[in-house]
Amino acid sequence: MTKPTSKSKRAHIISHTHWDREWYLPYEKHHMRLVQLVDALLDQLDQGPDFKSFYLDGQTIIIDDYLQVRPEQKERLEKHIRDGRIVIGPWYILQDAFLTSGEANVRNMQVGHRDAKRYGTPSKIGYFPDTFGLVGQTPQLMLQSGIDNVFFGRGVKPTGFNNMVSDDGYESSFSELMWEGPDGSKVLGVLFANWYSNGNEVPVDEASARKFWETKLADAEKYASTNELLYMNGCDHQPIQKDLPEAIRMAEQLYPDIEFVHSNFPDYLSALKASAVQELSVVKGELRSQRTDGWGTLVNTASARVYLKQMNQLGQSMLEKVAEPLASFAHLLGHPYPHDQFTYAWKTLMQNHPHDSICGCSVDEVHREMVTRFDKSRHVAEALIEDSTSQIAAAVDTSTFERYGEEARPVVVFNTSGWERSGVVQIELDAARLYFRDGFSLEDMAAKMNAIDLSGRILVDEEGKPVPCTVEDLGLQFGYDLPDDRFRQPYSCRRVSITFEAENVPALGLKTYALVRMDSNAASDSNAAGESVDNTTNSNTLLHGERGMENEYFIVNISDNGSFELTDKRTGRTYKDLGVYENVGDIGNEYMFKQPENEVALTTKDLRAEIRVIEDAPYRASYEIVHHWEIPESADETLDREQRELIYYPHRKAQRSKQMIRLKIRTIVSLSRSGKGIKLETTFNNQAKDHRVRALFPTDLTSAVHHVDSMFEIATRDNTPAPEWQNPSNTQHQQSFVDVSEDQAGLVVANLGLNEYEVLEDGRNTIAVTLLRAVGELGDWGLFPTPEAQCLGEHSFQLEIIPHDGNGATSGAYIEAYQFQIPWTLAQTTVHPGFLTPSNTPFAWQGDGLAFSSLKVNEDSGDLMLRWYNMGSNTTELKFAASESIPQALEDAYQSNILEEETGKLNASMVNESSTALTSKEWALQAGPCEIVTVGLRR
Repeated sequence: MTKPTSKSKRAHIISHTHWDREWYLPYEKHHMRLVQLVDALLDQLDQGPDFKSFYLDGQTIIIDDYLQVRPEQKERLEKHIRDGRIVIGPWYILQDAFLTSGEANVRNMQVGHRDAKRYGTPSKIGYFPDTFGLVGQTPQLMLQSGIDNVFFGRGVKPTGFNNMVSDDGYESSFSELMWEGPDGSKVLGVLFANWYSNGNEVPVDEASARKFWETKLADAEKYASTNELLYMNGCDHQPIQKDLPEAIRMAEQLYPDIEFVHSNFPDYLSALKASAVQELSVVKGELRSQRTDGWGTLVNTASARVYLKQMNQLGQSMLEKVAEPLASFAHLLGHPYPHDQFTYAWKTLMQNHPHDSICGCSVDEVHREMVTRFDKSRHVAEALIEDSTSQIAAAVDTSTFERYGEEARPVVVFNTSGWERSGVVQIELDAARLYFRDGFSLEDMAAKMNAIDLSGRILVDEEGKPVPCTVEDLGLQFGYDLPDDRFRQPYSCRRVSITFEAENVPALGLKTYALVRMDSNAASDSNAAGESVDNTTNSNTLLHGERGMENEYFIVNISDNGSFELTDKRTGRTYKDLGVYENVGDIGNEYMFKQPENEVALTTKDLRAEIRVIEDAPYRASYEIVHHWEIPESADETLDREQRELIYYPHRKAQRSKQMIRLKIRTIVSLSRSGKGIKLETTFNNQAKDHRVRALFPTDLTSAVHHVDSMFEIATRDNTPAPEWQNPSNTQHQQSFVDVSEDQAGLVVANLGLNEYEVLEDGRNTIAVTLLRAVGELGDWGLFPTPEAQCLGEHSFQLEIIPHDGNGATSGAYIEAYQFQIPWTLAQTTVHPGFLTPSNTPFAWQGDGLAFSSLKVNEDSGDLMLRWYNMGSNTTELKFAASESIPQALEDAYQSNILEEETGKLNASMVNESSTALTSKEWALQAGPCEIVTVGLRR
């Protein structure tokens, strides 16, 4: 490759500010500075056309934040946006890519576009100035949003025009490149090779300007592929440069052969595309700074303040995987879809998604406020779920339980995942109620409720077959109804907790059970079925041997040290030493982990554990494993000195304290009767500082790569880092799971909100999942103590171990891992007629290797929107249909992009009437390799 020889150059200077809403200052302190900035910007724009335009950091939330304080400035702000002088969108917020779900990123783009359209036109700029690495599906997501470009600051390095690069897919010859996603989508990428502040604070006086531009021109020319040079005039929380027009005029005087332009991204892109003559490097897949020394990747933000990640995982799942599908189901039954409530819940959740927020790398005040936002968003989701389940349950025909009399208590189990599902569920229901309105004294109510005989109660399915369950009497409880048409209705009740295994609940559907009193009818039905009606008798225990469990698929045996051995009966493969815990020191910060030099990791491998059975039911067996572990209480005093002296964390010499503290770890290992995996729940009260706790799962499988769940993708990553990598740690990001597999066997470790893992080069390809990382400073550009990042107190972590036959996508292991993310939903209802059968689903679909992602309703059209993505690299066929039980038929289907804009009509075909999987009208389309497919259904 050769450098262009033309002396004609153009310097595009784009004014902007990168606005972290919260970071080294709490939100409101940054907020007040934002108000000052936008005030100054509006004043500057009002003065005339010399200051041409300003890019508002790609996130429309800045407008909301400003107008919250200055609502009277809306018209003034809107005028400059419509005139194109303030450029807004396309996002609602600038999110972290690896720690937020695919659907959260889609909602972010949708909300950003919708909000931007209220003021003007959304910018079609794929803006990721400081995102801590970028997921591989970004090009496809951009193209589906009508964006053909990405501007970004991290993840790939340029080598300069005079350096030939190896064709390894991680480096670029220039700051401009072509980025290709796993599906083949390509976008023009522009790397901020000299950062997004390379044109910051341009001098006006001649001497300073000459020195400035000598350096800046050379820096940009070093990497640029054309004579169109990009200069970003701004930085983090940077006030506008009011004298920029004067600075540009001085630059023109100094360099008459260069055109200096106060530019914007659309104009720069047009000029760049028109002048492109060089062959650009094609960079493929994820951009995670793979070809660097590994010390500045910021990857360990995946484990900073793990409690935030856990709350985020739950919040995302409650909205996208539970509340939206249930509200869509209820909408099909004629109920309004709560669009505004969903937008509010999503916005509240997404306010926690910027990289300095969800990454846990801010001051303590920031993360305290995040906890409140997580709670607020989840509470909205819970309210919407309650409304939808009551609406759907009211339409379910539960009259089959009339034969059990007035004491029958129906329960509807909802499976909001995209696949049929079985699993252990639990619900608290009211066996009897007395309302205060009926005039009983409190003493009478208590006496009547306490006198209720709960004996002889069993759980039955819709066919009257007894279902093994555990019923726990919770005693006298208080409750209340909130009717739509009158004042609240308090009551006293006798409440019970029921635990049982729900089997084969339809995808996106429901199945109905009932708690009933045993009588002659029930006895007749049960005897006819040849089953026992005594739920307390366990003749089908899952306990196995001295300290083991066994179901149709697995045998589990627990060792003296609390680790366990797992045999997959389907493949014959045995996995040993699973569930050992590891503890090391951490003298890094919220951004990056640093183990003390020459430290030997502590593990529970040689520690004897207390082991006992805590559950032995026909549907599940569980063991409790307790470790009493002595670990160092903190780093030694050297760390405090090194932090105060701002010693770069890789160069620190601190060690761990000689003082020890006890860490009591309680682990519950469970296996259910139909379980396709072994579930672990780990709890402990952390009182140690400056350390990391991981759970280890040796696979003993032979593979140089592993697979990991990422945004709309199962990414393949190397176990061994690149030669440039110097960091002893090779931790990486995950979403739902990580998988190590060989030809005939594989092991998936799924998690709930544990986004950091490492595949160890220990000869066993051990999957190490970070449970907790405790540090005491923010890091980055100064000393910001963060004592709450030590995460002192109670913590609980959940994992599932899922063996498979070597192909996680086709074996169902990935489906099991995805379903692990999604809470079951149960609702008590009454005995009543209805038009929905007791086992029902609004949709049916088929598609090998496809993952179901979302079901929601479009705000403008009212159409139902369904999304899948292809987990593999081969084209597969998707077939789907709507149930005939839905009152209003879905007659028309079309393909859409992620903005829910129609891209092509789908033709329906008639299905063989004998088919039970799909109804009479079916649609089909081809899903290409790694393609994200969105379908709209009209009524």
